[in-house]
Amino acid sequence: MVTAMGARGDSTAEGAEGLIYAPYALPGERVRARVSGGRAELVEVLEPSAERQAPACRHFSRCGGCQLQHWQEAPYLEWKREQVIDALSKRGLGGAVVEPTIPAWGQGRRRAAFHAARQNGQVRIGFIERGGARLTPIAQCPALAAPLEALALRLGPLAEMALPARGEITMHCLLTDTGIDVAIKGAGRVDLLHRAALEALSAMATQLNLARLSIDGEPIVERAKPMLRMGKAMVAPPPGAFLQPTALGEETLARLTLDALQGSTRVIDLFSGIGTFALRIAEQAEVTAAESDAEMLAALKKAADGAGGALKEITTLRRDLLRTPISSLEMKKFDGAVIDPPRSGARLQAEQIARAPVRKLAYVSCDPASFARDVKVLVEYGFTLTRITPVDQFRWSPHVEVVGAMER
Repeated sequence: MVTAMGARGDSTAEGAEGLIYAPYALPGERVRARVSGGRAELVEVLEPSAERQAPACRHFSRCGGCQLQHWQEAPYLEWKREQVIDALSKRGLGGAVVEPTIPAWGQGRRRAAFHAARQNGQVRIGFIERGGARLTPIAQCPALAAPLEALALRLGPLAEMALPARGEITMHCLLTDTGIDVAIKGAGRVDLLHRAALEALSAMATQLNLARLSIDGEPIVERAKPMLRMGKAMVAPPPGAFLQPTALGEETLARLTLDALQGSTRVIDLFSGIGTFALRIAEQAEVTAAESDAEMLAALKKAADGAGGALKEITTLRRDLLRTPISSLEMKKFDGAVIDPPRSGARLQAEQIARAPVRKLAYVSCDPASFARDVKVLVEYGFTLTRITPVDQFRWSPHVEVVGAMER
């Protein structure tokens, strides 16, 4: 009997030697499975849960992109909320109220990383199997925005041009307001920069109607500058820049962040990226944006300058915040802060925020465990969690974002 859903999207059952993890089963189900080393390979569902549904994609259970298409929406979203509750409870913050998970899927994911390799003499494009190294070619992907899904089925000739003799490449695709931006990584081929190859790549970019094509960080073709609207600013992201996976997810996280900082006049945006939050916050407050990536900071600054009088002053600061956090002394002029660190969190930076005179804080996280760890530090220094909101952008996956509004 399957008893619970694990944090990574695998159901669990009690075995003689401990927990058995059973992918693609649901709590309450009786299943027949092959068990080896604490992992179960599902053979048959003997008694299905009332929460089971038909998967949306023909590749489900082979492709590694989705783990939970077989679970109905309501219990799936509640489970993501429970992940946040559980993480906070483990840090002694069990009394915190966590709001219902906001489904922020919108029109689907606007960025995706497709893998391409040669298999049996043919170029295959798709995603890596979960827990393995094999490539699953795809003929559909309902998790993607429609233009990206359509492009995925037409990338074969471009992949053929860029693939090295051995190995694979990754094709990072981003749907922008002005077209699709494709950044290929792993080609490692100097000959692609020769004239004949460049002409062929340019023709292929035109055929695919790409806004821009880059290879290993080098822009090859730019038919239209990729642009994204962020509040009152327009941003031109550098090739392969980090971006929230869905447009609605970005808008939702930004709205929750702005709500948390209401009334702040000077805000520091830590791990600012290309300005997801900074450019919107600057509509109501002066902002200092700190980020380690020079290209993303440059894109942010250019967007801010291009917005003219629509925004208050934005200052940029290049800093590796994981190695050298902004000190509490450096933050003495700020009354508000937003932090959006990588999955591992940013405990050292949280400690400096805790000692600074910041009164309002929005902590945006993609990992409930590191979020809870860092928030615990802030609570110990007098911050109060006023609102905790899970946001689901990675539909049918175990991943969940969370925004914690804090003040003191």
